Amino acid sequence: MKFVCDGLSLSEAVTKTSKACAIRTTAPIMECVKISVKSDEVVLLATDGELSIRKTVKAEVFEEGEICVTGKLLSDLLGKLSEEEVTVKTGDRGLEICYRDSSSFLQTLPAEEFPKIDLEIGENYFVIKQGALKKIIAETVFCCAQDDSRPILKGCLFEFKEKLEATALDGYRLALSSAEILSGNEEQSIICPARTLVEISRMLGEDDEEITVYTQGGNLLVGTGNMTIVSRLYRGEFIRKESVLPPSFLTEVTVNRAQLISSAERAAILIRGDKNNLVTLEIGGESLKIRSVSDAGNVYESIPARTAGKDLTISMNAKYLLDALRALEEEECVLSFNGAISPFILQNKEKKDSLYLILPVRNAQ
Repeated sequence: MKFVCDGLSLSEAVTKTSKACAIRTTAPIMECVKISVKSDEVVLLATDGELSIRKTVKAEVFEEGEICVTGKLLSDLLGKLSEEEVTVKTGDRGLEICYRDSSSFLQTLPAEEFPKIDLEIGENYFVIKQGALKKIIAETVFCCAQDDSRPILKGCLFEFKEKLEATALDGYRLALSSAEILSGNEEQSIICPARTLVEISRMLGEDDEEITVYTQGGNLLVGTGNMTIVSRLYRGEFIRKESVLPPSFLTEVTVNRAQLISSAERAAILIRGDKNNLVTLEIGGESLKIRSVSDAGNVYESIPARTAGKDLTISMNAKYLLDALRALEEEECVLSFNGAISPFILQNKEKKDSLYLILPVRNAQ
């Protein structure tokens, strides 16, 4: 195997592909990127058994072949050669990377040991604008669970009918978002790992260009340009949003979103590192008061607001509040409550295509 390639293009491709390499594994091959050289291109492929990423790079090919090399080492090395033209070839000592009058060697494994990845997925599909899919991922994925206590919650529920509806929750908060789909061949529901959605989002543009998402046999495939992502889907029963969302509310507060974010950020400074990370909202009249108390001091602020319904005082995790506020996009947002210990929601004032629910925390202070 031998090819010559622009160092920057190869470095960027390996960096993106190696996101799918396994980090902690007893199988060294799962830490590798498979390099396949043929015709006028280099095909890079990595997988950890759940997520697989394939990317191609144009190159001047002198000898075709396949080999596997540790993804992190290859990525780190090429990252220091992004301004060079590199020659990559196999030899007795492994993979040789030549640049200027120098060279480096990396140990390799046979390509035959690399797992087979199914790239023929296409039984079901839906078509959506890239910008819309990127937006719906950004508005939900941060609410997916991070731990393994309930593995299914580490994924996001996608339901596509006339439109795509996404649901994510971690047991303390919930995110909903929806977007129009352009076409599809079958109504279905899938649970896609959050990690997969993050990688899909990274390869999407912000524009109206269409992208097709395929599913088949518990797997998902999406590709754009010279990059393809394949992922296993989670199986099981996802919590139904209808059983979580309150049907009505006793108090609604309309407030300037930027003002509330700024005030909540200042309140969060003094509780950094506290176990519950609590901020408290005092709601009533024509103002919304935000306070936080810690051994380091306290913050007590007031911002203009329009309140309809009962007055109340409620405490919540500051990070959850700020994450939801930052995910909204309009100048004004609406917070809806049913008391100090009931879940509350945040939405844009006008456009209701996204929603965030947060569980409050009993505050002894």
